[in-house]
Amino acid sequence: MGLMNEYINRKLSGSDLQSELLELISKYNKLRSTYLLVYVAAIGKPIPDVQLGQADFYVIHDLLVDRKDRHKIDVYIETPGGSGETAEEIVKCLHNNFDIVSFVVSGEAKSAGTLIVLSGDEILMTETGSLGPIDAQMKIGRSVISAYDYFEWVEEKRKEAKEQGTLNPFDATMIAQITPGEIGSVFNALKFAEDLVVEWLIKYKFKTWTITETRKIPVTDEMKKERADQIVKELIDHSKWRLHGRSIKINDLVADIGLRITRIDDDPKLSDIIYRIQTVCRLLFDSTTIYKIFATEDNKIFNQAVKVGTPIRMPIKKSVNVVEIRQKCPKCGTVHKLYAKFEPDPQIDIDLKKKGFKPFPKDAKLKCNCGFEIDLSGIKNQIEIQSGRKIIV
Repeated sequence: MGLMNEYINRKLSGSDLQSELLELISKYNKLRSTYLLVYVAAIGKPIPDVQLGQADFYVIHDLLVDRKDRHKIDVYIETPGGSGETAEEIVKCLHNNFDIVSFVVSGEAKSAGTLIVLSGDEILMTETGSLGPIDAQMKIGRSVISAYDYFEWVEEKRKEAKEQGTLNPFDATMIAQITPGEIGSVFNALKFAEDLVVEWLIKYKFKTWTITETRKIPVTDEMKKERADQIVKELIDHSKWRLHGRSIKINDLVADIGLRITRIDDDPKLSDIIYRIQTVCRLLFDSTTIYKIFATEDNKIFNQAVKVGTPIRMPIKKSVNVVEIRQKCPKCGTVHKLYAKFEPDPQIDIDLKKKGFKPFPKDAKLKCNCGFEIDLSGIKNQIEIQSGRKIIV
């Protein structure tokens, strides 16, 4: 039986899964004699904040600020990527506060996530883990796109215009909206990512590389720089990887690119913990409104997609003592009838329960029969702000 089926059969609630995650982190720390930070984003959820952003740096810094007594940290990371500047901030924070920084990859660590991982003193990966081509993601208009893909498209159209003397009306309209400053920003974003990786490989990954494996000769700074340039050249070769979101697995990284990576699957105890952490995080994303996880054995912070604006049957006025709510489960579509009262009047409970309504949950968490846990804190805030009164639970 696979891990996913094992956890599903245990029928754990969202709170149970959170406790399981903290227990797994504690087991990992004892096994590796380290301090593990889990940073995972729900890559499949259509939420803009899933991307790596500056707010993530502040959370990570806050979680680690009191752990300066530790000299070693491991970071389990899953992210679709995002801000290169944030990646730089996180890397500086980790290396400024810990002597040894390692990264664990069992899911996807793409784009800016790849940049972060390549700053590690050690990289640990499972067979399911993947990095991506080195790139930067930029906001152009209303979209966040690959800087490489954007720059390549512009270059393609420039060559097409030079060879044919014209562009089709659609491409001409698109090109006309691009400013020189925008092109410069895209180019600089690409160079920024490349320069960071070269710097970090030399400074961290290669810091203990003193003797070559085959010839057994001393390693010079020039040799480290040359090796870092080779690795970056491979990882920015989009003609080889084709897609910005392409998954580059451990065998590609070791055999084709020459990175030294620790294979987690070779250690049964370690791999069991890592795959369980990965599974529990996925179940939290699937069964709750959580879309981003920050966790250590001491603390946990979960970003949740809080639904606001759920249809409320009664107008929220100061003269009203109860509000009726109909909350639809985003997973199965079941409509839950709830009521929130502002006065400790038992008759309200009697009347509303007769109509099939349930009282607003004390923890603002609604557990649907399908297993999905809905966070109602946003609705609670909306009601209290609009009414100017506190809900009694």
